[in-house]
Parts: sequence; C-alpha cells; structure tokens
Amino acid sequence: MPSYIQGNLALDQKRTVPAAKVKIKETTKVVYRNKSLPTQEKMLYLFTVLLCVLVAGVIIWRYASIYQMNASILKMQGEIREIQAQNSALKQEVEKLQSPDRLKDEAVRLGFNLDDEKKVSLVTPAKPKTSTSSSKNTKAASKP
Repeated sequence: MPSYIQGNLALDQKRTVPAAKVKIKETTKVVYRNKSLPTQEKMLYLFTVLLCVLVAGVIIWRYASIYQMNASILKMQGEIREIQAQNSALKQEVEKLQSPDRLKDEAVRLGFNLDDEKKVSLVTPAKPKTSTSSSKNTKAASKP
C-alpha cells in the first residue's frame, strides 16, 4: 500500500546500490596572521585623530563666535535705528519749541511785557575779591 500512496501502481522494489565511498583528503591550510600594529604607530594614529578633532573644534568654535558677533551687531544696528528715530523726533520737537512765535506766545502767557523791547539793561557780574596774590607771598615767606 505504500507504493499506492506514492502514486505508482506497479510495485518497483527499490534497489539498494552500494554507494562508492569517496575518500576526501583533508588538507590543512596554514594561515599567517599579521601582527597587530606596534604601539608607536597606534599612538601616532591616535595623536593624528585627536589633532584633527581639536582643529575641527577650534574651527567650529570660531564660527560660533562669529555668528554670535553678527547677531549682536544686528541687534545693535536695530537699536541705533530706533535711537536715531527718537533723536529726529526730539529735534523736531526742539525746533517747534524754539520757534519765535511760540516763545512770544509763551512770554505773553507768563505775563512778560513786550512793550519794553527797546529797554536794554546790561548786567555785569560782580568781581570777587582776590586774595591769591597775598596768599602766594605768605607761602613763599613761610618756606625757609
């Protein structure tokens, strides 16, 4: 019945043919391993890598400081523009306040009499009494 299960109605006996034994000769291959790098060469490579990292770090740090300076320059330029705008507004206000018509109106408002324009009085400051010449003489006399 197992033959029928496999789909063959004719019973064919399986022949067992003695298989020829194949002899395999194993060969050993000698593998030579390279010696590891000497410590001096390892240290040279390590120093080179560290130097490259240090140079890259310095370059990045310089670019960061340049960026920071540019940002502060832009900020200061904005502040300068604002201050210049304020200055121009204050200059216009000063010019408006110093106009002669406004000064006359303000004088009238405060009670000044404008009829006395032709009367001019000259005021000179009083001269202080100077005692410096006498003090110089006493200082000179006190020195032996």
